[in-house]
Amino acid sequence: MRLALCVFQGLLLSAIGLGQTTGMLPAGCPTEIDVKSDKPLNTVSLPPSKKCKTRKKNGFLLPDPACTPGAINDTLTLPVMEKPNFKTDCVRDQATSSEKKHDTYAWYKITKPTINTGKNQVCELDHLVSLELGGTDTLDNIWPQCGPSKTVLNARFFKRKDAVENFLAGEVRNGKITLAEAQKRIADDWTQFLDEAEACPKDDCSSP
Repeated sequence: MRLALCVFQGLLLSAIGLGQTTGMLPAGCPTEIDVKSDKPLNTVSLPPSKKCKTRKKNGFLLPDPACTPGAINDTLTLPVMEKPNFKTDCVRDQATSSEKKHDTYAWYKITKPTINTGKNQVCELDHLVSLELGGTDTLDNIWPQCGPSKTVLNARFFKRKDAVENFLAGEVRNGKITLAEAQKRIADDWTQFLDEAEACPKDDCSSP
């Protein structure tokens, strides 16, 4: 009996081991959430058959819409995300493993940094439509957002986009913009909100 139990545990660990995901909703999260829900804003075929190319807007990098169109999770409605037991960890790494997300570096022909933590972080596997705005944790919504390496950490592109994500989440909660509009516009061009986001007082524009 003990041998059989060990074999079963080994198979289970193999199935859900490092870099893999069960695709199951973590305990304590709103039960309305389907972690596998994936509605891309444009239909694409992945993995892409051609190299993905970043594009520039207002001096910042944007992803290739043929590779990273952005995608939303239909079950992450505003009422669900306003529940006290909702957190982005309810969906993070549940549909796509952290290791699988690194495939996007190869898609964009970007060398994955060997040291990429703390003040040395130069790239982030960014959710184009952020999880706090109902974005998915799937590869059609993830791309490696990198640089510039010669600035302080808070001036790097992914940190400045964080400010936009927090700002828009606040605008949605305050009824100044609909969730659907925020999702579409951040996917189209997140830089259009940068001035407003960076001018917003921290207490008003912090993450929920």
